[in-house]
Amino acid sequence: MLPWHSQSFEGSARYEFFTVYADFKVNILLLAKTQNPPILYPEVSSIASIDGRWWVAHTKSRFEKAFAWDLIERRISYFLPLLRRVHWRGGAKRTFHVPLFTSYVFFCGSREERTDALGTDRLWRVIDVADQSNLVRELSHLHIALRTSGSIERCLIRRGQKCRVNSGPLQGFSGVVLEDRKITRLVLQISILGQGFSLEIDRDLLEPVDSELPRMSVESPRKDVAQG
Repeated sequence: MLPWHSQSFEGSARYEFFTVYADFKVNILLLAKTQNPPILYPEVSSIASIDGRWWVAHTKSRFEKAFAWDLIERRISYFLPLLRRVHWRGGAKRTFHVPLFTSYVFFCGSREERTDALGTDRLWRVIDVADQSNLVRELSHLHIALRTSGSIERCLIRRGQKCRVNSGPLQGFSGVVLEDRKITRLVLQISILGQGFSLEIDRDLLEPVDSELPRMSVESPRKDVAQG
């Protein structure tokens, strides 16, 4: 229990302490917002363990991180895939993180929490996802890939040989294989966005899959979107 709840404090003293404490919390929050938000909130080991319905938030330009902090304030679960980038300027090394999918954040919760998310004024729209199980599976694959692969890039989906990873931390993942010189990359997709990502992988870990990739179907946001 905080000291300002104690009966030994006079009312004005309690109010003063509460004001200082509240300002401290605000300052800590403002300091945190200058940093990158967590990729996954809450920071659990598996996306599949988060309860609720998943939505896709289409944010205003460069508002992905600000929206993520707003969701944390509201205790709403989200997944914001970030890529680490290193730039050199004037001989100085600068490291920063950028969204894998520009202007998109995945968040999870009830319809009331969806309304709260729209109330942040950070969004253009919210996309409803009919196939929840497929989205959770694809996001889970991406989450694991971000934690285990050192080389992930955004890419357009292209058709090629479909393969499955037969061992290692990515065992069971399947996608299209692309080759760039001597580097083998496996392309995975996020169907609802019509976009994908690729990760560098040892070719010896792959085995061919006979079936073709299913065609991607992207929901039309006009049907299932609430304007912010």
